[in-house]
Amino acid sequence: MEDRGDVIAERTLTAVMRKLNRRFIAHDIPVRGFPSPNPGKEYVLYCHVPFCQRLCTYCGFNRFLYNHERSTRYYRSLREEMRMVSRLGYRFTSMYIGGGTPTILLDELCETIDLARELFDIREVSCETSPNHLGPELVEKLSGRVQRMSVGVQSFDDVLLDQMDRYTKYGCGEELFERVRSVAGAFRSTNVDMIFNFPSQTPEMLHRDVVLLRATGVNQTTFYPLMASPETGKSLAHTIGRISYAKEQRFYRILCDELSHDFAASSAWTFSKRGGGMIDEYIVDYDEYLGIGSGAVSFLDGRVYGNTFSLSAYHDAVDNGRLSVSTCGRRFSRRAMMAYRFATELFALKLDKRAFRREFGLRVEVAMAPEYAWLKAAGAFERDDEDLLTLTDKGRYLVLVIMREMLAGQNELRDVMRAALPAEEREMLLDNANAAVTA
Repeated sequence: MEDRGDVIAERTLTAVMRKLNRRFIAHDIPVRGFPSPNPGKEYVLYCHVPFCQRLCTYCGFNRFLYNHERSTRYYRSLREEMRMVSRLGYRFTSMYIGGGTPTILLDELCETIDLARELFDIREVSCETSPNHLGPELVEKLSGRVQRMSVGVQSFDDVLLDQMDRYTKYGCGEELFERVRSVAGAFRSTNVDMIFNFPSQTPEMLHRDVVLLRATGVNQTTFYPLMASPETGKSLAHTIGRISYAKEQRFYRILCDELSHDFAASSAWTFSKRGGGMIDEYIVDYDEYLGIGSGAVSFLDGRVYGNTFSLSAYHDAVDNGRLSVSTCGRRFSRRAMMAYRFATELFALKLDKRAFRREFGLRVEVAMAPEYAWLKAAGAFERDDEDLLTLTDKGRYLVLVIMREMLAGQNELRDVMRAALPAEEREMLLDNANAAVTA
């Protein structure tokens, strides 16, 4: 039986976050460039590669069906956009390459990483991939270039894989397990992305996923709750079922308990072995980030920026010497910036109270009085002294809800951007058994 207070806390927090998303994430101001970098400021570079050989229906990111010629041209434009950012004076020490499936063209990916290292002081590279790309060639070409490899497995359960339309795409759970195990240890950090709280998922399915995950030998895992914008949630309800947030809480408790044997939490949803490596979310270490590539999002100088989703518009911009950024949202108020810092630091499981006061001139208990009081009353804080705020298990779950809704809000924006694509590009969002995946 669920604690009614916990359910009310989750539902309240979700409603508040959705209201805030509509206020600050919406992109309604046309722009054609980024602000200049602040001297001495550290940023992270995000590169988006929006191509997959097959498309997953639940994925909210900007992605298109793979075509060799289209993808090769895209990588050329991505590298040119990277040069533009360098000429603006931005400097990066960390780079995250997401998608889509960035490893879809390994040679192009390697050339892109090598250029980034020439242009910037890149010391750490994170890259996403799909299970079907794991193998000797990927390890040979990327083990010296990528420090953190993240593999999108989602589940080892054949029933769930079939419902996610991944069984025929990437193989059965046993095949996925063997592929992941074959690359464990090849990178400084090998992360496996999993999803929990699918409508048909049972506690037994989740338990088996954790057992197999632990047996792969990887040193990090990220268990994302199933996230959907309101529109995508309606679509999922007609296909795989309605999302239950009460079940989400139960499953999160199971995960925290069963992963604790080998892993320690490094964020609200990432678990690492001791010395297991880089954090999953770059917003934990960097409060501002710049995104290049079609559909990428940036957070700079208190504004959320969005790049064009249209591939034709993307190439037109880059061919004419312009960045692909096309819209931005309203500037975060000082109060909103404090709330953003409050949420992201708690997502990383601790908030440095002294650093918060140095930056904003207020104690966090005063600056975030309603949120602080609400979380304290909900039993979210384990340590609360002059130096730090840390979280109880319940607090970690509530912070997970905050981050879930922040990302779902971005998915809602992506839904809007995707709907505005030209008709010929919307065709590239369709995938079926007869779809051609090569040129």
